[in-house]
Amino acid sequence: MLLSASRASPSKDGSAAVTHPPGAVDLTVLIPVYNEEENIVPLVEELMPVLDALGKSFEVLFVDDGSTDGTWRLLGEMQARRPGIRLVKFARNFGKMPALAAGFERARGDIVVIMDGDLQNDPHDIPALLARIPPYDLVLGRRARRRDSWFRRLQSRTANRIRNAVLGDGVTDSGCGFQAFRRAPLARMRFYIGLHRFLPTLFQMEGCRTTEVPVNHRPRHAGVAKYGMRNRAWRAFNDMMAVRWLRSHQIRTEIEEER
Repeated sequence: MLLSASRASPSKDGSAAVTHPPGAVDLTVLIPVYNEEENIVPLVEELMPVLDALGKSFEVLFVDDGSTDGTWRLLGEMQARRPGIRLVKFARNFGKMPALAAGFERARGDIVVIMDGDLQNDPHDIPALLARIPPYDLVLGRRARRRDSWFRRLQSRTANRIRNAVLGDGVTDSGCGFQAFRRAPLARMRFYIGLHRFLPTLFQMEGCRTTEVPVNHRPRHAGVAKYGMRNRAWRAFNDMMAVRWLRSHQIRTEIEEER
């Protein structure tokens, strides 16, 4: 599947390169959503005061990944009430990486924060993420106290151990999608389906510095999780092996002399 739902230009190999517009604000908060009608209003109402208090120029960019409920209508209502909200809607459900890629291309902030739209990420943790840029290029949230079932926590621990054994990127909570990073490195990357799980590895491949900070994790407010063990484990493993191959086949040279 190509990332043709966004304006990123797909290549023959199925990837999409991100070309950014000129930076116009300090911060973009990018939130992909899919059927989150019960969470949209409380999310916006909690997020906006946090961003106002930062003293930075900002935008909130929602990418609706083909929702079939009232998500898009409510996003429109929130946009009418609050300046600084931008909206993108896919014609159908394409998945999280295409939604992020569409947002990456449209983001106008020098720093981009990505978070989920289900209220499990706490907007009040955004200042802690931003405080580590610089010196770091990518700051990952690490859920200090998981508010999931014991089985889901077991899944995550197993996945994290396998990931670190294979990739060695130092990520201790690969399932946390709450992250902040400089936008500039994105221009050097190409994105494929499933690679949203491996942004830290991709950043490290570009010579970027990454770190983790503890963040709050809350029970889901409403709605249902979109991904479970059956629809993510095998795909995530295949994606991880693809990233391992990409990293192992990077071109590395050392020029001794040039005349």
